[in-house]
Amino acid sequence: MKTQRISRLLLTLVALAAISGCSGIEPWVKPYERDRLADPIMFLDMDPVSSAYIYHVYEAREGARGGEGTAGGGCGCN
Repeated sequence: MKTQRISRLLLTLVALAAISGCSGIEPWVKPYERDRLADPIMFLDMDPVSSAYIYHVYEAREGARGGEGTAGGGCGCN
């Protein structure tokens, strides 16, 4: 009887802690601060124009399209 009461009390406390933990969540990055995160230094390609050219040459040499994440491929009807 006593262990059931303690287990119910602990279960209630855990449930209250879990419910109250989600109440004050705010986004870390505000919408007006996101332009600072869109810095060109964070891109993987240093020069996107030359990377697109390299991918185009690669696709032409391989005889396939769409192998490097570019649009296209399939039956060739588009």
